[in-house]
Amino acid sequence: MKQKIGLIGHGKAGQAVARVLLSDPRYQLAWVARQTETPMGSDTSGVPLIDMHTLTDTDWIDAHPIDGIVDFSSQQSIHQYADLARTHKWHIVSAISAYAPEDLAVAHELGQSCRVMCSPNITIGINFMIMAAKWLKELAPFADVEILEQHFKGKPEISGTALKIADSLSLPLDKITSLRLGGIIGQHEIIFGFPFQTVRLIHNSISKEAFGTGAAFAYAELMQKQPGLYTFEELLLHRIKESILNH
Repeated sequence: MKQKIGLIGHGKAGQAVARVLLSDPRYQLAWVARQTETPMGSDTSGVPLIDMHTLTDTDWIDAHPIDGIVDFSSQQSIHQYADLARTHKWHIVSAISAYAPEDLAVAHELGQSCRVMCSPNITIGINFMIMAAKWLKELAPFADVEILEQHFKGKPEISGTALKIADSLSLPLDKITSLRLGGIIGQHEIIFGFPFQTVRLIHNSISKEAFGTGAAFAYAELMQKQPGLYTFEELLLHRIKESILNH
């Protein structure tokens, strides 16, 4: 039976995620919620488009039931649907670029009764790269490590993914170099400098649909878990361990 999913966020990333979920036979995209206050309607595929205030209409929610949420909107959204998620035991895949302590506190509380995943970047490639970098750093703690992140010209801040990489490798922020060039969607590179060799781990974002495949993967893995709060890396590591044991 298909999992019915409510998608929150209708920006460029949210629309890309919607396209992936619509094409995935495991899921049914039940509706898409937007932060903007706009009249209820539907997108080109016929999926209902609602604003976040509709989530307070319990009659509408009961008439359009879902099994879980995929959230690509803002830090505030988890506070808006927390009560509903708790009541209906929704699975939650949240991919917000940065979480404040109060956001994570809500996620932790929801994890007592729901399956919740929170990560700023849920592309499979980025998370696999971070895991590989952590293993390499354990093998060679003496190596020099630098992070280079490149994004489109209009992005002012250091990427949340670069900050996550630095935190995962226990690196200070001055080990991150940021470049803003033309129309680059996003590239992250972790450079290991050894005495007689160099290792470069590189991830390129080609299309925002990569977020959708990551969300689809995370949701499927989350369904196999007990209620709790997970990161994408934890879900991916569990899958890798299972793969190793099976071979």
